[in-house]
Amino acid sequence: MNNEQNKFCKHCGEKIPTDAIICTKCGRQVEEIKKSGNEQIIINNNNNAVASATAIAGVSRMGRPKNKWIALALCILTFCGHKFYEGKIGMGIIYLFTGGLFFVGWIIDIISLLGKSNPYYV
Repeated sequence: MNNEQNKFCKHCGEKIPTDAIICTKCGRQVEEIKKSGNEQIIINNNNNAVASATAIAGVSRMGRPKNKWIALALCILTFCGHKFYEGKIGMGIIYLFTGGLFFVGWIIDIISLLGKSNPYYV
């Protein structure tokens, strides 16, 4: 590479090609995108690594929606029904055998369910 084909990035100072609009080293925009006539500018930004990884794994970012009032009714009427409703089977079994973690966990769950939005996501 000779100096005639390079310029310097005004952000990081590294040598970049003269026709570069975005610095190849730091990724910041160096020049304005110039549009002449009916020319259409297409920017390809395929930064879908996280979205495609979650889609492949079958994981939803929001979780499973649950109705607040159904969970609250299950919590009040049983010590453990709301845990099974949320899909937390292990905690449901623990709540079943300990009486809602000796009533303390049950009361905390009632208060926390009252503070959640409807629907809430688990």
